[in-house]
Amino acid sequence: MVPEYLQKTYDTFKNTIFERLNEFSNVKKDKYFYEFCFCILTPQSSAKKAMMVQHELENKDFFHTRFNPVDILGNKEHYIRFHNVKAQRLLKAIDFYPILCDILDRPISSYEKRKLIKDNFVGVSLKESSHFLRNIGYKNLAIIDRHILRHLKICNVIEEDILPTTDKKYFLIETKFLEFCEKIKVPIDVMDFVFFAHDTGEVLK
Repeated sequence: MVPEYLQKTYDTFKNTIFERLNEFSNVKKDKYFYEFCFCILTPQSSAKKAMMVQHELENKDFFHTRFNPVDILGNKEHYIRFHNVKAQRLLKAIDFYPILCDILDRPISSYEKRKLIKDNFVGVSLKESSHFLRNIGYKNLAIIDRHILRHLKICNVIEEDILPTTDKKYFLIETKFLEFCEKIKVPIDVMDFVFFAHDTGEVLK
């Protein structure tokens, strides 16, 4: 059973959540690169600031002009933590993009695609790989961050001390999260947003 506080959040944000998930399902392929950039930017930085940087990179045609984006990431208006490292990763993402497209085109499961992305690009974990795939329309992948962990513990879905520090532990948490969502009959992609909306009051991406 969904705790009352989450049921209230779901009731408040459900229309916006389903609209956002529908938007993800309709993202055009020519936007995939910048969605990947967004997911490179998000670790230990706010999604809102990462979105601002993503839009600026897109407006400046970063993929084709290949400039060093460190000043954009370091701008105090949308500061991204570890901006020097992440700027280099964004540049590497340009060269990686053909490989990414090849992975996406392969007739394999979303879980296999996620692992290939994670294994082939330094700086993208299972969380970021899941996030990217979710943002371009893939389903049933857990984006295990602090919001997810906190609420899964409150709901007694996972043990208090478990953290996604290894792939094995990540998969274990994801499995338990999926089982919980199946039990309450709410898709995992929706519950991810419910957890985030409860903590932030927003539905971003």
